Amino acid sequence: MENKFGKVSRVSICAGKKDGKTILEDVSFTAPYKIMTPFEKENGGIQVMPLCASAGIMSGDLQEFSYQVRQGADLEVLSQSFEKIHKMDGGEAKRNIKVNVEKDSVLYYYPQPVIPFADSAFESTMEIQLEDKSAKLFFLDVISCGRTAHEERFLYRKFASKVTIYRSGKMIYRDNTRYEPEKMPMEKIGLYEGYTHVANLFLSELEDGKVMPEITERIWEILEMESECDGGVTKLCSGDLAVRIFGYRGQKLQQIAEKIKMLWTKY
Repeated sequence: MENKFGKVSRVSICAGKKDGKTILEDVSFTAPYKIMTPFEKENGGIQVMPLCASAGIMSGDLQEFSYQVRQGADLEVLSQSFEKIHKMDGGEAKRNIKVNVEKDSVLYYYPQPVIPFADSAFESTMEIQLEDKSAKLFFLDVISCGRTAHEERFLYRKFASKVTIYRSGKMIYRDNTRYEPEKMPMEKIGLYEGYTHVANLFLSELEDGKVMPEITERIWEILEMESECDGGVTKLCSGDLAVRIFGYRGQKLQQIAEKIKMLWTKY
């Protein structure tokens, strides 16, 4: 594969806590990325948005992201726009993400939806380490079927995303998504089931585990109120929650995810 930037594109962010507020202790990046000045949150946390000078992900792109959330920090990682995986005349793009969340800290990983164009191929791996029960994580991933307005529904070659989450060194969650539309009935049961977008969420268990059944019930209520979407909630063996939602619009799934995030944050 030919990397258009001649080397691996990297983003590295380390957030810490000082005087009751979250700050960026260390930041580094290479083309085509840079980091926007953080947005301050009312609770002392910060929102960070990596900016990309490229039009999107191209064939041969190799990316490595690293996020370190030190003790007591509150970090939210956003993205500037829907992520476009462009058409590729052969080859593929790859991304690797490493995350470490220390005790008494929280990470919201909240990027915009991904749009795989026709003939694109993309593979991503993400490994998240939670130090212990006090290390909190809210994770969102939204994947579309492609550019429906351009009649590119499931015309990409491959979309693969493996997310693995560990707590105290023990694996508590793994999502191994691998879509190859030419080989798989993407519209059928067990896959997209006629919908065009799917959202995957992970909500780590709160220290007071007694509130998790209440949060689960509230999430079900949110889902049942949405007539154009369908979804479900799974309680994992670790006490954490996994949520999957189907819909026809990425913005709608983001709105639902925002309601769930606000609910989880409130507790």
